[in-house]
Amino acid sequence: MRKIHIIVKGVVQGVSFRYFAAYNARHLSIHGYVKNLYNGDVEIGAQGEQQNLQIFLDKIKLGPPAARIDDIKIEEDPEQIEYDSFEIAY
Repeated sequence: MRKIHIIVKGVVQGVSFRYFAAYNARHLSIHGYVKNLYNGDVEIGAQGEQQNLQIFLDKIKLGPPAARIDDIKIEEDPEQIEYDSFEIAY
C-alpha cells in the first residue's frame, strides 16, 4: 500500500475536478480525499495499491474536459493516517 499527496495547478476549480477525481479513485479502490484550496489549486491525498495509483495519476493528469492542468506535484505522504473511503472535502 502506497500513500501520496498531490497538488494540481491550473484551471481545476469550478470544472468538476473534485467529482472527477472522486469517481476515478472510487472506481480504482483508492482511499483518501480531494479538496479545493484557497489559492485555486486542488489537493488530493490518495492511498492504494501502486498499480491503481498509477492509473489514477494518469487520469488526474488528463483531468475532466473543462479543466486545464498546468502542473502537478506528487510526493510520498509520510502521514500515518489510514483512509477507509475516498471523500470530497469542503
